[in-house]
Formats: sequence, C-alpha cells, structure tokens
Amino acid sequence: MKKSVIILTLLFLIISVIGCAQEKAKENNTSKQLEWLEDYDLALQKAEAEDKIVLIDFTGSDWCKWCIKLVDEVFSHEEFVDYANKKLVMLKIDFPTTFQQLPAEEQMKRQRLQQRYGVKGYPTILLTNPQGQVIGQTGYQQGGPLKYIDHLEKLINK
Repeated sequence: MKKSVIILTLLFLIISVIGCAQEKAKENNTSKQLEWLEDYDLALQKAEAEDKIVLIDFTGSDWCKWCIKLVDEVFSHEEFVDYANKKLVMLKIDFPTTFQQLPAEEQMKRQRLQQRYGVKGYPTILLTNPQGQVIGQTGYQQGGPLKYIDHLEKLINK
C-alpha cells in the first residue's frame, strides 16, 4: 500500500512539473510576438524615434493563401521576431474578407495607402524609411525566417 501511495505521489509530481514546463513554454512563445501597428503615421513616428525601418505588410490576412503562409513560415518564428524587434517597425495594412464592414474612414485610409504605393496584389511587403519612402519591395519568399531575414537585409542595404 505504501509503495502505491509513493508511486502515485511521484506520478502526480512528475505530471505537475511537466504541466508547469508546458505552461512556461506557452508563456515564452506568446511573449515573443511581433508588435503590429495599424496606424501609418504612428509607424513612421515610431521608426523615426527608434531609428528603424518600417515593414509594411499589405495583406488579406484571412483569405490570402500566400499571406497566411508568410505569417506561418516567417513572421511567427522566434528568429524573425527577434530580428524585427531590433530593426523594424511592423505595420499591417489588412484587407480581410470583412473589409466592407470596417468604418468608411478606415477603408479610405487603407485604400489611399494601397494606391499611394501602387499595391496590386497580396502579400506586398514594403520596406520604407521613416519618411515613408520605399527602399525595398518583396512578397512571400519560400525558405523560412532566416532566408527571409537575409532577403530583407539585401533590400535594406542595396
């Protein structure tokens, strides 16, 4: 009987430790996320203040296959998050399936930016200086976060 109690106690402790470790891992993953801004002027101001490049993601976040792949394969990875937090201000200009349900003023802001930068398809990724001048343009690139970072660096350092 004593052996059963000891074994059950040990199992309980092991399960508790594993549960705590999994919860800690979840916390670490959620704390390493990109900060996406949705206000163009605020993104430029932040880039100026922090001496960073603005990455503008023109996306159809809930319907565009390549946009979703870009998030899954690049933007959600720790390597990219670390890179972006050091060098970029992330700005999302989203055209989701619910776009027509957004306030008219918000629709107009997004459409004006789309026209200003000549965006014709999604995802379109623009790199701009803090004044909004384009220094590079790309889209979905296969190869994961490290390859994407290298690609962005080449665009920035042209």
